[in-house]
Amino acid sequence: MPAAAPAPTAANTTSSGSGQTVCVTGAGGFIASWIVKLLLERGYTVRGTVRNPDDSKNSHLKELEGAEERLTLHKVDLLDLESVKAVINGCDGIIHTASPVTDNPEEMVEPAVNGAKNVIIAAAEAKVRRVVFTSSIGAVYMDPSRNIDEVVDESCWSNLEYCKNTKNWYCYGKAVAEQAAWDEAKARGVDLVVVNPVLVLGPLLQSTMNASTIHILKYLTGSA
Repeated sequence: MPAAAPAPTAANTTSSGSGQTVCVTGAGGFIASWIVKLLLERGYTVRGTVRNPDDSKNSHLKELEGAEERLTLHKVDLLDLESVKAVINGCDGIIHTASPVTDNPEEMVEPAVNGAKNVIIAAAEAKVRRVVFTSSIGAVYMDPSRNIDEVVDESCWSNLEYCKNTKNWYCYGKAVAEQAAWDEAKARGVDLVVVNPVLVLGPLLQSTMNASTIHILKYLTGSA
């Protein structure tokens, strides 16, 4: 097996993104915070969307190296298309990580779908080069009829009826949101790449714990 490439550092990546602007939605989250950090280290200008730029839970972003010169935080409602268009216009790329995380179907499904569609629509109108969409293993793996040894690829989807019957609205929402993103991207000619993370662990940049890290904490405290 080939050795893994060394992690990029500010010293060897600073110039690669110079002159390019990337929009990161949900910039204060665990994955997004690391994306913002690495983009800044590579020299990109970053526009981060958050619910409230002045909220203290987003303060870690302003402390990142390069943030003062090349990071701006924008209050954006992803369900408001005009709001999304305003922040995306002029960007070279979009990394869409924002999504509800809840088991309430009304708060999970429609907002996830419409938010994803609005990002794709805005990207098409702004002629953005590429959209990277952070989906989830929950969008592709929840199917009781699938063999445990089966390799999951881009042709696989979670069984929506199974998700509904088990009230797994998070996985249901992630699946239909990703499907909507693909449909919208194909219809509008947007270059879309989707990533489906499983268990996301690592050092926390933000002050709040992400869902995966909470599972580890529960095992350590005996509350799992």
